[in-house]
Amino acid sequence: MDIVTWNVNSLRARMPRVLEFLEERRPDVVCLQETKVVDELFPAEPLEELGYQIVRHGQKTYNGVAILSRHGIEDAWCGFDGDGSDEEARVLGATVGDVMLLNLYVVNGKSVGDPKYDHKLRWMERVAALVQERYPMTEKVVVTGDFNVTFDDRDVYDPDGWRDKILCSAPEREALAAIMAPGLVDALRHFNQDEGVYTWWDFRTRGFQRKQGLRIDHFLVSPPALEAATGVEVDLVRRDGEKPSDHAPVILTLA
Repeated sequence: MDIVTWNVNSLRARMPRVLEFLEERRPDVVCLQETKVVDELFPAEPLEELGYQIVRHGQKTYNGVAILSRHGIEDAWCGFDGDGSDEEARVLGATVGDVMLLNLYVVNGKSVGDPKYDHKLRWMERVAALVQERYPMTEKVVVTGDFNVTFDDRDVYDPDGWRDKILCSAPEREALAAIMAPGLVDALRHFNQDEGVYTWWDFRTRGFQRKQGLRIDHFLVSPPALEAATGVEVDLVRRDGEKPSDHAPVILTLA
């Protein structure tokens, strides 16, 4: 089973690239973030024609998450318990086969010290509580998405330049560790300890062309999921070419 996480930075704008990827790679499950479309306008038909069942949780202009699956989707739900209908669309859970999925688009935080940064840390605390409550580590659990946080210097093209800045600050990394505390493992690092593996490159600085990126899109997996995992790949081809997202898709393969 190939499971993909991909921040597409507007699904409708990126549909040609998404369809090309799906037709060529035929992944079993795709977790999308930043779809930026309300559910009623979600472009489902071309995806369904490729054999995907879809659950989505969207909003206009911002945020939005979706799960596509070729094998059926069960027990889908969205948002945090107690949130109102006006809450940002950033959380989507479902089960595909024997895999319990949680698809996240984590708050960016803007800059360290900004009120949005404090909101990010509180939001991540809610994710940690959610994982603790709903995702037993005895099951195949895959928590994935755009986390807007790097783990360490290996995930940053210029560690000194980014030191203690947004996406790389110690409190953000501690909040990420708290999400993993029940027993989740960074799947990519299980297979690859190299520096320079990135998933996001800034459009404004031509980061991709200059090989200046960050790794902020992750697969956090439970021990049974890790035991089934055979590899994690970043598909750099999708970040190149015409009208790409600023993120590349990341692919986790489970036996």
